Amino acid sequence: MSIKLCGFSASNYYNKIKLQLLEKGVAFEEELVWTGTAHATLMDRSPMGKVPFLDTRDGPISESIACAEYIEAAYPQNKLLPADSYAAAKVRELIVYSELHLELVARQLYPEAFFGGKVSDGTKERTYKLLVKGIVAFATLVKFEPFIAGPQFTLADCAAIVHLPLVASASKIIYGEDLLAALPVQDYLRAMGERATVRTVNADRKANTEIMLGARSTK
Repeated sequence: MSIKLCGFSASNYYNKIKLQLLEKGVAFEEELVWTGTAHATLMDRSPMGKVPFLDTRDGPISESIACAEYIEAAYPQNKLLPADSYAAAKVRELIVYSELHLELVARQLYPEAFFGGKVSDGTKERTYKLLVKGIVAFATLVKFEPFIAGPQFTLADCAAIVHLPLVASASKIIYGEDLLAALPVQDYLRAMGERATVRTVNADRKANTEIMLGARSTK
């Protein structure tokens, strides 16, 4: 096996890369690697201590954007980036918006929304404003025709499928409203959930999340 995906299935960024590999039909292994440790199995291959990362025949690659670009270049079958340079740039643009302007903003809410912690009122207020701004901008770019970038499944879908549910859930829990509700996100996610690859990713995510929660409850 020439490629190994390292990390854990509760991570949405791990699942973005896993979904890409499955959609492309690339044979790969998975290695369970947790964050929050300075062990060499993590730090020697991902210097920031983040997942996912890849082990390839040429060496390790960290950061999901670099992993995704490597996979597209190294495994050209079932392309998830359009051949047209402008269309490919628009796919990359959507990924940046879904990650930088939506998911990473909503992540400020996760400690309270999902993990039993507390987020300050000031953080909630700032995050709300940034999320609304990001969603308005995202809405001007997204297609849902039926896929995020248009009629073809692309890397933008690999990102949206794993990130948008977290943004919707966190905003609903914290603010009492799904801030993505004005977009057809739920219909899109239901349709994507019928794909065999997405069912596999979701089942593995659920199983791994239960392991994480069980480990946390025993501490």
